[in-house]
Amino acid sequence: MRRYIRHPSDIPIEINQERSSGLATENLVNVSLGGLSFHSKVAYDLGSHLKITISAVTPAYEAMAKVCWCDEHDGSFEIGVELLNKNDVFKTRMVEQVCHIAHYKRQVYLIEGRELSGAEAASEWITKFAHEFPSLDELEPH
Repeated sequence: MRRYIRHPSDIPIEINQERSSGLATENLVNVSLGGLSFHSKVAYDLGSHLKITISAVTPAYEAMAKVCWCDEHDGSFEIGVELLNKNDVFKTRMVEQVCHIAHYKRQVYLIEGRELSGAEAASEWITKFAHEFPSLDELEPH
């Protein structure tokens, strides 16, 4: 069973810590059933609450999460969070697919020079990669 899905690391997410006015833009790393992880320049305390925003999708995805782990790697950190609202799990999966499609659209443009509409990118991505995208049943909670 897979615990995480590899997520395109060029998809930015915004992190806003409770009781802080600072907003950090980081890159999403993995999505799992009930949570996600991201790269960060700073460490976050275990148990702290974060507001996660992914603006690359319309409407923007927002969810509250709790920091479950923080691992240092070469002067930066990988942060693992658990979504606080379990209803956000399905929304996260949908956002994840949209992010994969947006990543695919950018890659096609950069590599092939083809400009795809959102619908064309979605259709091509579904044909080429949807079979590799695990269902919720294939994922383990973290």
